[in-house]
Amino acid sequence: MEPFAAWSEKTGPSLYALQAWMERYPGLTAGFTGRDGGVSRAPWQSLNVGLHVGDEPADVVRNRELVTEAIGWPAESWTSSEQVHGAVVRIVGNAERGRGRLSRADALADCDAVITAEKGMLLTSLYADCVPLYFFDPSREVMALAHAGWKGTMLEIAAATLQEMKTAYGCEPSEVLAAIGPSIGSCCYEVDEPVIKRMVPLIDELAQQDKADHRAMIQQADSGKAQLNLKEINRQIMIKAGILPIHIELSTRCTGCQTDLFFSHRMEGGQTGRMASWIGMEMR
Repeated sequence: MEPFAAWSEKTGPSLYALQAWMERYPGLTAGFTGRDGGVSRAPWQSLNVGLHVGDEPADVVRNRELVTEAIGWPAESWTSSEQVHGAVVRIVGNAERGRGRLSRADALADCDAVITAEKGMLLTSLYADCVPLYFFDPSREVMALAHAGWKGTMLEIAAATLQEMKTAYGCEPSEVLAAIGPSIGSCCYEVDEPVIKRMVPLIDELAQQDKADHRAMIQQADSGKAQLNLKEINRQIMIKAGILPIHIELSTRCTGCQTDLFFSHRMEGGQTGRMASWIGMEMR
């Protein structure tokens, strides 16, 4: 079953909730935005939540407000970073609540993963094909998001995030829940030789653990190109880092195939909007 279910309310922005987590853990909200139900004009039409793509800032801020209104959170809770396709992980506290909501200049600088144990803070991260990674430790109520393009995947940002959760909060990997959200699938993600050369050593290493399927992660063609499955590679990185396979939710949604639902940088020639992953725990 697809873990990211379309939000039941159809009158607002298009949202996809990580339903199993939200039903099991009261107060937790987690999900992914779609492309409909916002105020942005073409080519960012309509629920663009990225301030860095040329859209009118006021429209982007309004779209973010529409999202927080729909999930029942205050707009001031939206907290985001300036992503750089790296593997820097940052702990976020109350002092950072709301950073990046209104401007890029105010965003958490140069990090692609954020972790918090604070209630009332809505962590967010932006996407238009890259892989959204979610982490939640139910016993400690520690939450994290990580942004994994091919570079972040190669740098094993999932493992780096999990290690920081363990170091900062004592999280045990076997107790952590993880999810891999809507992103470009191997069906739509063809890469060339420079990317292949940098990814293959990691894929070879991952394929040696638990007899993981090499072809599920990469399928090379005679043309010298390959279809890369970033979702499966990140799943294997999570398993290698100690997360139990039964604790990993994996979305089948492909942003490349479903441009009616999602923005896709690759399929739309770079002129498009951005979606957001989100996770937060309500104050109690």
